[in-house]
Amino acid sequence: MPTAPKGNNFPSYKTVPTASLVPYARNARTHSPAQVDKIAASIREFGFLNPIITDGQNGIIAGHGRVMAAQKLGLDTLPTIDAAHLSEAQRRAYVLADNRTALDSGWDNDLLKIELQDLDAAGFDLTLTGFELGEIAGLFLQPDMDAPDSSSKEIDPDAYAMDHKCPKCGFEYDE
Repeated sequence: MPTAPKGNNFPSYKTVPTASLVPYARNARTHSPAQVDKIAASIREFGFLNPIITDGQNGIIAGHGRVMAAQKLGLDTLPTIDAAHLSEAQRRAYVLADNRTALDSGWDNDLLKIELQDLDAAGFDLTLTGFELGEIAGLFLQPDMDAPDSSSKEIDPDAYAMDHKCPKCGFEYDE
């Protein structure tokens, strides 16, 4: 049975020059230019809220995409957490685990739809959530299972694409 870390010895945050951070040469996770753009947009909107995990010598353990986005934005320094307490094997395994474990999560589509609709009603740019407009539109087009006649309602996808507005909820988007 796994045990909790001993004590409250949480690593300290510190800032380091962005240029001093060294990517892990064997990082198996890739970051497309489009993904880096999304991360950069998120940093611009929300700030840099997720620090880079380093190995004690400014080697990146976690946060490669965030560093790439920060470089794109011209950020001179970044917050980091030093994980020098990890063994070499633990650092290498964490590079994989940090990326892989997020893939095992899912979405409650009903709650996701409510959140996106509320953000849209508030005038928030939904692309800053990281979702593609097609994903958002597809979610809004899902039939409402509680509606008595939802199965009989058909939506013409061509009409949706032409006016860039969801016929069911009114969400407007640009392509």
